[in-house]
Amino acid sequence: MLSENEKNEIFARAVKAGKRTYFFDVKSTRSGDYYLTVTESKKRFLDDGKFVYDKHKIFLYKEDFHKFLETFTEVLDFIKTEQPFDPEQFRREIPPGNHMSDVRFEDLDNQ
Repeated sequence: MLSENEKNEIFARAVKAGKRTYFFDVKSTRSGDYYLTVTESKKRFLDDGKFVYDKHKIFLYKEDFHKFLETFTEVLDFIKTEQPFDPEQFRREIPPGNHMSDVRFEDLDNQ
């Protein structure tokens, strides 16, 4: 049986970025309106060697998309102007077999 969370999930993408993974999930409200959740997940090791995932989530509703995107773009433009960087310095080779399909979503539920 599908959980309530699985029922309202419409579209999902994940981005592995260093020690963090960002999840972009389009979901649907009961009335059928779409919204976006952005989740940052980072593995943290405990003293006993076990690990947990620290997760931070924001919800973005479609009536706020324009304002959010406008401000997000303004902030990124500011950073690019004030502290330009060479994207090549952050690019690294991805070893074979280390692709986004290797992200195991079930690990996030085992907290």
